[in-house]
Amino acid sequence: MTVIHSARLVSAGRETADAWVRFEGDRVAANGTGAGWRECASPAEDIVDAEGGVLAPGFIDLHGHGGGGASFDDDEESIRRALATHRAHGTTRSVLSLVTAPPDVLADRVCRVARLAAADPLVLGSHLEGPFLDPGHKGAHDPGLLVAPTADRVAALLEAGGGSVVQVTLAPELPGALDAIDAVVGAGARAAVGHTASGYDEALAAFDRGASILTHAFNAMDGLHHRAPGPIGAALDRAGVTLELICDGVHVHRVVARALFAAAPGRVALITDAMAAAGAPDGDYVLGSLDVEVTGGVARLAGGGSIAGSTLTLDAALRFAVREAGLALPDAVDALTRTPARALGRADLGALEAGFAADAVLLGPDLEVRRVWGAGRELA
Repeated sequence: MTVIHSARLVSAGRETADAWVRFEGDRVAANGTGAGWRECASPAEDIVDAEGGVLAPGFIDLHGHGGGGASFDDDEESIRRALATHRAHGTTRSVLSLVTAPPDVLADRVCRVARLAAADPLVLGSHLEGPFLDPGHKGAHDPGLLVAPTADRVAALLEAGGGSVVQVTLAPELPGALDAIDAVVGAGARAAVGHTASGYDEALAAFDRGASILTHAFNAMDGLHHRAPGPIGAALDRAGVTLELICDGVHVHRVVARALFAAAPGRVALITDAMAAAGAPDGDYVLGSLDVEVTGGVARLAGGGSIAGSTLTLDAALRFAVREAGLALPDAVDALTRTPARALGRADLGALEAGFAADAVLLGPDLEVRRVWGAGRELA
């Protein structure tokens, strides 16, 4: 059992001074303010003095590909190394995003993530960011491996995951895409619109069919034009859609980030889209089957120069959102916690209240991570 006291609690859209939270096992047992923590603490417990630091729910990353020099497309040891990097930066629950690969290779990777998710509750499952993408908006995906989302292809990948696939990104203009959305949603996963040439009407049809996420808004899609609102406008037009945002100042300008939060309050989820170079030095890497060069913390394809994921961690995204985009701290924290939890339908995640998962991040006044807990145990 753990008690964290004397904290500036930022959770569920509000701030509470001189707050405390008590964990029992993998759940939050109680919270309050002032000296009340003393009444429910015993000498045997781990008692943490937050010293006025910011205490937030653990961060949830809906979309990341790796970190610490390792990729989620690789073996289990590599995946654990990448997860350890992000956990040290406050990410307590992770969706493991997989890039486009040959069908049998991708199915094997989905099975691997399924095994990890079964053994580790902090792994939320897999996200298939391909192969059902538009070649003209491929980003860092091998165009030779992109295919239409036929019923057989979609079913094979969902079956390989055994219920562990939580998100599938697809371009809604592809043949069979709307039926694929039915299959994805019917399997209990989230369908996402992304890497797409679709206009407003096509994207809106996908959202009305059941897609509920826009994959990294503004990237790998047409922008928001005053006469052609495109997939971003369609996502803004549907209240149930969560908009992913890579908040690093590279993928999206700070002014645009601020505008998106204003246009879709409570619906923007900050993601990393991180590749192996997150938390690792500049240099040469591989994303899927493509060579990537990282210079100054910016990842680009060696061939063509397209942005190839990011080197972002979620604590850095929080700092950028607050310092550069001008968000209020509770709104920025919500975009890392409550909003992604809601996007996945996880009512037990995203807040530090009784009954919720004991996931927490303690930050200093500079919003640098001090300590991290996931499912009640200290991670960093």
